Amino acid sequence: MASDQLQVLNALDVAKTQWYHFTAIIIAGMGFFTDAYDLFCISLVTKLLGRIYYHVEGSPKPGTLPPNVAAAVNGVAFCGTIVGQLFFGWLGDKLGRKKVYGMTLMVMIICSVASGLSFGHKPKTVMSTLCFFRFWLGFGIGGDYPLSATIMSEYANKKTRGAFIAAVFAMQGFGIMTGGIFAIIISSVFEAKFPAPAYADDALGSTVSQADFVWRIILMVGAIPAAMTYYSRSKMPETARYTALVAKDVKQAASDMSRVLQVEIETEHEKVDETSKEFSLFSKEFMKRHGLHLLGTTSTWFLLDIAFFSQNLFQKDIYSAIGWIPPAQTMNAIQEVFKIACAQTIIALCSAIPGYWFTVAFIDVIGRFTIQLMGFFFMMVFMFALAIPYNHWTHKENRIGFVIMYSLTFFFANFGPNATTFIVAAEIFPARFRSTCHGISAASGKVGAIVGAFGFLYLSQSPDKDKTDAGYPPGIGVRNSLIVLGVVNFLGFLFTFLVPEAKGKSLEEMSGENEDKDNNSRMVPIV
Repeated sequence: MASDQLQVLNALDVAKTQWYHFTAIIIAGMGFFTDAYDLFCISLVTKLLGRIYYHVEGSPKPGTLPPNVAAAVNGVAFCGTIVGQLFFGWLGDKLGRKKVYGMTLMVMIICSVASGLSFGHKPKTVMSTLCFFRFWLGFGIGGDYPLSATIMSEYANKKTRGAFIAAVFAMQGFGIMTGGIFAIIISSVFEAKFPAPAYADDALGSTVSQADFVWRIILMVGAIPAAMTYYSRSKMPETARYTALVAKDVKQAASDMSRVLQVEIETEHEKVDETSKEFSLFSKEFMKRHGLHLLGTTSTWFLLDIAFFSQNLFQKDIYSAIGWIPPAQTMNAIQEVFKIACAQTIIALCSAIPGYWFTVAFIDVIGRFTIQLMGFFFMMVFMFALAIPYNHWTHKENRIGFVIMYSLTFFFANFGPNATTFIVAAEIFPARFRSTCHGISAASGKVGAIVGAFGFLYLSQSPDKDKTDAGYPPGIGVRNSLIVLGVVNFLGFLFTFLVPEAKGKSLEEMSGENEDKDNNSRMVPIV
């Protein structure tokens, strides 16, 4: 039955770009839009949470989250994401992509709403509730990574597969930007309705009681785009590659794809031959064929996310350090949310989103390997360019130059490894392991994100203990932290050489499944 399998899969590989491709991009992409909104909106409100719940009477500066609380609030969603990526990745290979896809979205909807709720009013109770629901929010988001990538890769044709998967991932940029825009709107509305003096003028009065609604609304709105796509996800057919290669039902795969492609795909009634030699995950045969590939995808994603998430989650601290965001004591609580949201939106609009769509435009032209190599290289260059003459960038007349250079690191992260790590992990492994291996690779990335998110809190503190944030020990400073991130990007550049190029090749060519079928067809008569 190898020929029947290939007929179904070839129909997908050579299919012209059709409306169902765009439908799949929108359905999967809206999940990623929600993922990005939910993951990154927390960085918009952490300063506000510190002012509301950790105000210190008589302090010259507004309240801030204690180090352990800040680490938990910023990092707990990533812990949930790791568990979700591993669990739902594995489940997607066991039960099928379609059956699991709706589960992740429902978890995200419920936990987005619940993140804005709290049991009680004391800081410990509020933070515990927030962390609990953000963990499970991360759990749902984690499942979206392997399933969205796998579904899009298995639906796409081989000519434009990279662009289609990249387009799904590019929705992350719009999610980050939308989070910033929504925070700008909400903070503007509340500032107009409930004006307050700056902290320096009236410490207690600078945080109005209504500010407590601001962070809750920002977090809870993340449920809306997820809810909008739930029905569409439930109506998507199972991918032909899962049905044919894992469930071993070529007839059903041909039937599903005939309906989707609106062409007649003939197939015989017998099931696919099941006598082909199969190996298990992490067996000697798997490690021989795909061990280095898995090392390549996990290591590059891990290193990329150390740099990417330490920048993204804590860009507000860097902007404050160079004076782009005014000192906290010169603003009230809601004005600070507005300023941080403006900075995040500008960076997303000017560097992140263009980077994503440059990847969409060029990935099937110059290839995944070249884009990833180039991205790591330029991220390293710009990190060192920011770090080595760091004192130069802190002068008022040079601050715009700093922001431009910092934005370029985001551009080449997104026109580079932030997109390609997501894409390649969905292309180079066999169908029966594809979702699992993508989940493992993505989970490795989120471990890197935790290293960046937790580590950067401490690393970026001033070496002078009198200049550190409340509760933090002295660190190595922003300059040395940027040097560390430059070294991380250099390591990512080196590990990229373990990742194969998938441009223009079918998924079966990349995974070696065509070779298995050819060998089997020579050994077993087909009647």
